[in-house]
Amino acid sequence: MLMKYYVAGAGGFIGGHLVNRLIENGNEVIAVDVKQENDWFQINNKAKNFFECDLKILKNCEDTINNELDVIINLACNMGGIGFITSYKAECMLSVLINTNLLMQAKEKKIKKFFFSSSACIYPTDIQSDQKSIALKEHTAYPANSEDGYGWEKLFSERMCKHFFEDFNIEVSVARFHNCYGPNGSWFGGREKAPAALARKFVEAKVKNSNEIEIWGNGEQVRSFMYVDDCLDGILKLIESGFRDPINIGSSEDVTINQMADMLENISGIKPKRNYKLDAPRGVFNRNSDNTLIKKKLNWEPSIKLLDGLKITFDWIFKEYKKKYEA
Repeated sequence: MLMKYYVAGAGGFIGGHLVNRLIENGNEVIAVDVKQENDWFQINNKAKNFFECDLKILKNCEDTINNELDVIINLACNMGGIGFITSYKAECMLSVLINTNLLMQAKEKKIKKFFFSSSACIYPTDIQSDQKSIALKEHTAYPANSEDGYGWEKLFSERMCKHFFEDFNIEVSVARFHNCYGPNGSWFGGREKAPAALARKFVEAKVKNSNEIEIWGNGEQVRSFMYVDDCLDGILKLIESGFRDPINIGSSEDVTINQMADMLENISGIKPKRNYKLDAPRGVFNRNSDNTLIKKKLNWEPSIKLLDGLKITFDWIFKEYKKKYEA
Protein backbone atom coordinates (compact mmCIF):
# COMPACT_ATOMS: atom_id res chain seq x y z
CA MET A 1 0.00 0.00 0.00
CA LEU A 2 1.37 3.41 -0.98
CA MET A 3 1.75 5.84 1.89
CA LYS A 4 2.59 9.44 2.77
CA TYR A 5 5.86 9.78 4.67
CA TYR A 6 7.50 12.65 6.53
CA VAL A 7 11.29 12.19 6.76
CA ALA A 8 13.12 14.37 9.27
CA GLY A 9 16.84 14.42 8.54
CA ALA A 10 16.19 13.82 4.84
CA GLY A 11 19.37 15.67 3.85
CA GLY A 12 21.54 13.32 5.86
CA PHE A 13 23.23 10.09 4.89
CA ILE A 14 20.54 7.56 5.80
CA GLY A 15 17.77 10.08 5.13
CA GLY A 16 18.86 10.70 1.55
CA HIS A 17 18.95 6.99 0.78
CA LEU A 18 15.60 6.43 2.47
CA VAL A 19 13.82 9.23 0.60
CA ASN A 20 15.04 7.73 -2.67
CA ARG A 21 13.85 4.25 -1.67
CA LEU A 22 10.41 5.48 -0.61
CA ILE A 23 9.92 7.45 -3.82
CA GLU A 24 11.15 4.55 -5.97
CA ASN A 25 8.44 2.46 -4.30
CA GLY A 26 5.80 5.00 -5.35
CA ASN A 27 5.20 6.71 -1.99
CA GLU A 28 4.73 10.44 -1.33
CA VAL A 29 7.48 12.04 0.75
CA ILE A 30 7.87 15.31 2.62
CA ALA A 31 11.63 15.78 3.09
CA VAL A 32 12.94 18.03 5.88
CA ASP A 33 16.43 18.96 7.08
CA VAL A 34 18.17 21.86 8.80
CA LYS A 35 20.88 21.82 6.12
CA GLN A 36 20.84 24.27 3.25
CA GLU A 37 19.85 22.58 -0.01
CA ASN A 38 23.39 22.49 -1.43
CA ASP A 39 24.55 20.63 1.71
CA TRP A 40 22.03 17.78 1.40
CA PHE A 41 23.81 14.52 0.58
CA GLN A 42 21.12 13.58 -1.93
CA ILE A 43 18.08 15.39 -3.35
CA ASN A 44 15.22 13.60 -5.04
CA ASN A 45 13.13 16.11 -6.93
CA LYS A 46 10.14 13.77 -6.84
CA ALA A 47 9.65 14.36 -3.13
CA LYS A 48 6.34 16.10 -2.53
CA ASN A 49 7.97 18.95 -0.63
CA PHE A 50 11.42 19.99 0.53
CA PHE A 51 11.82 22.10 3.65
CA GLU A 52 15.02 23.62 5.03
CA CYS A 53 14.29 24.34 8.68
CA ASP A 54 15.37 23.57 12.23
CA LEU A 55 13.01 21.05 13.79
CA LYS A 56 14.24 21.94 17.28
CA ILE A 57 11.82 24.86 16.84
CA LEU A 58 8.25 23.69 17.39
CA LYS A 59 6.75 26.18 14.90
CA ASN A 60 8.76 24.56 12.08
CA CYS A 61 7.31 21.17 12.94
CA GLU A 62 3.81 22.61 13.06
CA ASP A 63 4.26 24.23 9.65
CA THR A 64 5.68 21.18 7.86
CA ILE A 65 3.52 18.37 9.30
CA ASN A 66 -0.05 17.86 8.12
CA ASN A 67 -2.72 15.45 9.28
CA GLU A 68 -2.74 13.57 5.97
CA LEU A 69 0.55 11.84 6.78
CA ASP A 70 0.72 8.11 7.47
CA VAL A 71 4.21 7.93 8.99
CA ILE A 72 6.73 10.28 10.60
CA ILE A 73 10.32 9.02 10.37
CA ASN A 74 12.78 10.80 12.65
CA LEU A 75 16.37 10.43 11.48
CA ALA A 76 17.30 13.99 12.45
CA CYS A 77 20.02 14.54 15.04
CA ASN A 78 23.32 16.31 15.50
CA MET A 79 25.91 13.57 15.38
CA GLY A 80 28.99 12.16 13.70
CA GLY A 81 31.87 9.80 14.34
CA ILE A 82 33.55 9.24 17.70
CA GLY A 83 35.60 12.43 17.40
CA PHE A 84 32.45 14.53 16.99
CA ILE A 85 30.22 12.97 19.66
CA THR A 86 32.95 13.14 22.30
CA SER A 87 33.63 16.81 21.54
CA TYR A 88 30.09 18.21 21.17
CA LYS A 89 28.00 16.50 23.85
CA ALA A 90 25.62 19.39 24.51
CA GLU A 91 24.89 19.84 20.80
CA CYS A 92 24.13 16.13 20.51
CA MET A 93 21.75 16.26 23.47
CA LEU A 94 19.80 19.18 22.02
CA SER A 95 18.45 16.75 19.42
CA VAL A 96 15.98 15.65 22.09
CA LEU A 97 13.96 18.73 21.13
CA ILE A 98 13.45 17.36 17.62
CA ASN A 99 11.97 14.09 18.80
CA THR A 100 9.85 15.90 21.41
CA ASN A 101 8.38 18.25 18.82
CA LEU A 102 7.72 15.50 16.29
CA LEU A 103 5.98 13.26 18.83
CA MET A 104 3.82 16.18 19.95
CA GLN A 105 2.79 16.80 16.35
CA ALA A 106 2.05 13.12 15.79
CA LYS A 107 -0.27 13.24 18.81
CA GLU A 108 -1.93 16.53 17.85
CA LYS A 109 -2.49 15.64 14.19
CA LYS A 110 -3.35 12.00 14.87
CA ILE A 111 -0.52 10.46 12.83
CA LYS A 112 -0.48 6.83 13.89
CA LYS A 113 2.98 5.59 12.89
CA PHE A 114 6.23 7.04 14.19
CA PHE A 115 9.81 5.78 13.67
CA PHE A 116 12.74 6.90 15.82
CA SER A 117 16.36 6.18 14.94
CA SER A 118 18.21 5.34 18.13
CA SER A 119 21.77 4.07 18.42
CA ALA A 120 23.97 1.36 19.88
CA CYS A 121 25.51 4.22 21.87
CA ILE A 122 22.66 3.78 24.37
CA TYR A 123 24.22 0.55 25.66
CA PRO A 124 26.14 0.75 28.97
CA THR A 125 29.78 1.61 28.38
CA ASP A 126 30.92 -0.62 31.25
CA ILE A 127 29.72 -3.83 29.56
CA GLN A 128 31.74 -2.99 26.43
CA SER A 129 35.16 -2.64 28.04
CA ASP A 130 36.53 -6.19 27.83
CA GLN A 131 38.98 -7.06 25.08
CA LYS A 132 36.58 -9.39 23.30
CA SER A 133 33.55 -9.09 21.07
CA ILE A 134 30.33 -8.37 22.95
CA ALA A 135 27.07 -8.94 21.07
CA LEU A 136 24.66 -6.51 22.71
CA LYS A 137 21.17 -7.77 23.55
CA GLU A 138 18.37 -5.24 23.79
CA HIS A 139 17.59 -5.91 27.47
CA THR A 140 21.16 -5.03 28.52
CA ALA A 141 20.39 -1.32 27.97
CA TYR A 142 19.42 -1.21 31.64
CA PRO A 143 20.74 -0.40 34.23
CA ALA A 144 21.62 2.55 32.03
CA ASN A 145 25.14 3.90 31.56
CA SER A 146 25.03 5.26 28.02
CA GLU A 147 27.68 7.04 25.95
CA ASP A 148 27.83 10.49 27.51
CA GLY A 149 25.87 13.11 25.59
CA TYR A 150 24.73 11.44 22.39
CA GLY A 151 23.89 8.07 23.95
CA TRP A 152 21.86 9.57 26.79
CA GLU A 153 19.84 11.71 24.38
CA LYS A 154 18.97 8.63 22.35
CA LEU A 155 17.99 6.62 25.42
CA PHE A 156 15.78 9.41 26.78
CA SER A 157 14.09 9.75 23.37
CA GLU A 158 13.45 6.00 23.33
CA ARG A 159 11.59 6.41 26.63
CA MET A 160 9.52 9.24 25.19
CA CYS A 161 8.49 7.01 22.29
CA LYS A 162 7.53 4.23 24.71
CA HIS A 163 5.28 6.50 26.75
CA PHE A 164 3.67 8.16 23.72
CA PHE A 165 2.70 4.65 22.60
CA GLU A 166 1.36 3.75 26.05
CA ASP A 167 -0.46 7.02 26.68
CA PHE A 168 -1.58 8.11 23.20
CA ASN A 169 -1.47 4.87 21.15
CA ILE A 170 1.03 6.19 18.61
CA GLU A 171 2.47 3.14 16.88
CA VAL A 172 6.16 3.72 17.57
CA SER A 173 9.09 1.85 16.08
CA VAL A 174 12.54 2.31 17.62
CA ALA A 175 15.69 1.01 15.92
CA ARG A 176 19.09 0.94 17.58
CA PHE A 177 21.42 1.40 14.62
CA HIS A 178 24.87 -0.15 14.70
CA ASN A 179 27.36 1.84 12.59
CA CYS A 180 25.63 2.36 9.25
CA TYR A 181 27.95 3.15 6.31
CA GLY A 182 27.98 3.42 2.53
CA PRO A 183 28.22 5.97 -0.30
CA ASN A 184 26.63 9.45 -0.31
CA GLY A 185 27.57 10.26 3.28
CA SER A 186 30.23 12.08 5.30
CA TRP A 187 33.76 11.04 4.40
CA PHE A 188 35.83 14.01 5.66
CA GLY A 189 35.55 16.93 8.07
CA GLY A 190 35.14 15.10 11.39
CA ARG A 191 31.57 13.75 11.17
CA GLU A 192 32.49 10.63 9.20
CA LYS A 193 32.39 7.23 10.87
CA ALA A 194 35.12 4.62 10.89
CA PRO A 195 34.49 2.89 7.51
CA ALA A 196 34.41 6.19 5.59
CA ALA A 197 37.29 7.69 7.58
CA LEU A 198 39.52 4.68 7.06
CA ALA A 199 38.53 4.33 3.39
CA ARG A 200 39.41 8.00 2.85
CA LYS A 201 42.83 7.47 4.41
CA PHE A 202 43.51 4.62 1.99
CA VAL A 203 42.27 6.76 -0.90
CA GLU A 204 44.62 9.59 0.14
CA ALA A 205 47.54 7.20 0.47
CA LYS A 206 46.83 5.72 -2.96
CA VAL A 207 46.37 9.05 -4.73
CA LYS A 208 49.38 10.68 -3.06
CA ASN A 209 51.59 7.59 -3.24
CA SER A 210 52.01 7.78 0.52
CA ASN A 211 53.31 4.81 2.47
CA GLU A 212 51.51 5.44 5.78
CA ILE A 213 48.08 6.02 7.32
CA GLU A 214 46.90 6.98 10.81
CA ILE A 215 44.58 4.77 12.86
CA TRP A 216 42.90 6.02 16.03
CA GLY A 217 43.58 3.76 19.01
CA ASN A 218 45.47 0.50 18.72
CA GLY A 219 43.25 -0.89 15.98
CA GLU A 220 41.95 -3.73 18.14
CA GLN A 221 38.61 -2.05 18.85
CA VAL A 222 35.77 -4.40 17.83
CA ARG A 223 32.76 -3.17 15.86
CA SER A 224 30.11 -4.33 13.44
CA PHE A 225 29.23 -2.21 10.40
CA MET A 226 25.91 -2.24 8.52
CA TYR A 227 25.66 -1.29 4.85
CA VAL A 228 23.01 1.34 4.17
CA ASP A 229 20.79 -0.87 1.97
CA ASP A 230 20.38 -3.28 4.90
CA CYS A 231 19.54 -0.31 7.12
CA LEU A 232 16.73 0.80 4.80
CA ASP A 233 15.30 -2.71 4.64
CA GLY A 234 15.33 -2.89 8.42
CA ILE A 235 13.59 0.47 8.87
CA LEU A 236 10.72 -0.38 6.55
CA LYS A 237 10.29 -3.92 7.87
CA LEU A 238 10.21 -2.65 11.45
CA ILE A 239 7.63 0.06 10.75
CA GLU A 240 5.26 -2.54 9.29
CA SER A 241 5.99 -5.22 11.89
CA GLY A 242 3.84 -4.05 14.79
CA PHE A 243 6.78 -4.52 17.18
CA ARG A 244 6.92 -1.60 19.64
CA ASP A 245 10.05 -2.09 21.77
CA PRO A 246 13.58 -0.92 20.82
CA ILE A 247 15.39 -3.39 18.58
CA ASN A 248 18.88 -3.70 17.15
CA ILE A 249 19.33 -3.07 13.46
CA GLY A 250 22.93 -3.90 12.73
CA SER A 251 25.24 -6.48 11.24
CA SER A 252 26.43 -9.30 13.47
CA GLU A 253 29.68 -9.55 11.46
CA ASP A 254 32.17 -8.23 14.01
CA VAL A 255 35.67 -7.09 13.04
CA THR A 256 38.53 -5.16 14.57
CA ILE A 257 39.58 -1.87 13.01
CA ASN A 258 42.79 -3.62 11.98
CA GLN A 259 40.78 -6.30 10.18
CA MET A 260 38.85 -3.60 8.35
CA ALA A 261 42.18 -2.05 7.36
CA ASP A 262 43.22 -5.48 6.02
CA MET A 263 40.11 -5.46 3.82
CA LEU A 264 40.94 -1.97 2.55
CA GLU A 265 44.45 -3.10 1.68
CA ASN A 266 42.92 -5.73 -0.59
CA ILE A 267 40.42 -3.26 -2.06
CA SER A 268 42.92 -0.44 -2.63
CA GLY A 269 45.86 -2.56 -3.72
CA ILE A 270 48.24 -0.77 -1.34
CA LYS A 271 49.70 -1.69 2.04
CA PRO A 272 50.72 1.48 3.90
CA LYS A 273 52.39 1.50 7.30
CA ARG A 274 49.87 1.93 10.13
CA ASN A 275 50.64 4.70 12.62
CA TYR A 276 48.52 4.25 15.73
CA LYS A 277 47.35 7.42 17.48
CA LEU A 278 46.85 6.05 20.97
CA ASP A 279 45.62 9.32 22.49
CA ALA A 280 42.80 9.76 19.94
CA PRO A 281 39.15 9.08 20.87
CA ARG A 282 38.27 5.45 20.22
CA GLY A 283 34.98 4.98 22.10
CA VAL A 284 34.19 1.72 23.87
CA PHE A 285 36.51 -1.19 23.23
CA ASN A 286 33.90 -3.46 21.67
CA ARG A 287 30.41 -3.23 20.21
CA ASN A 288 28.50 -5.76 18.13
CA SER A 289 24.84 -6.39 17.37
CA ASP A 290 23.05 -9.41 18.83
CA ASN A 291 20.37 -10.18 16.25
CA THR A 292 18.41 -12.84 18.14
CA LEU A 293 15.41 -10.56 18.67
CA ILE A 294 15.19 -9.13 15.15
CA LYS A 295 15.41 -12.61 13.61
CA LYS A 296 12.60 -13.73 15.90
CA LYS A 297 10.33 -10.71 15.35
CA LEU A 298 11.06 -9.83 11.70
CA ASN A 299 12.48 -13.11 10.39
CA TRP A 300 15.32 -11.01 8.97
CA GLU A 301 18.72 -9.54 9.75
CA PRO A 302 21.28 -7.46 7.80
CA SER A 303 23.20 -9.69 5.41
CA ILE A 304 25.51 -7.56 3.23
CA LYS A 305 29.12 -8.49 3.97
CA LEU A 306 31.50 -5.76 5.08
CA LEU A 307 33.99 -6.50 2.30
CA ASP A 308 31.30 -6.00 -0.34
CA GLY A 309 29.98 -2.78 1.17
CA LEU A 310 33.49 -1.40 1.76
CA LYS A 311 34.36 -1.92 -1.91
CA ILE A 312 31.38 0.21 -3.00
CA THR A 313 32.16 2.83 -0.36
CA PHE A 314 35.87 3.00 -1.24
CA ASP A 315 35.11 3.40 -4.95
CA TRP A 316 32.63 6.20 -4.22
CA ILE A 317 35.04 8.05 -1.92
CA PHE A 318 37.82 7.65 -4.49
CA LYS A 319 35.68 9.41 -7.11
CA GLU A 320 34.60 12.12 -4.65
CA TYR A 321 38.19 12.70 -3.54
CA LYS A 322 39.33 13.16 -7.13
CA LYS A 323 36.49 15.61 -7.79
CA LYS A 324 37.21 17.61 -4.62
CA TYR A 325 40.97 17.84 -4.81
CA GLU A 326 41.81 17.42 -8.49
CA ALA A 327 39.04 19.41 -10.16
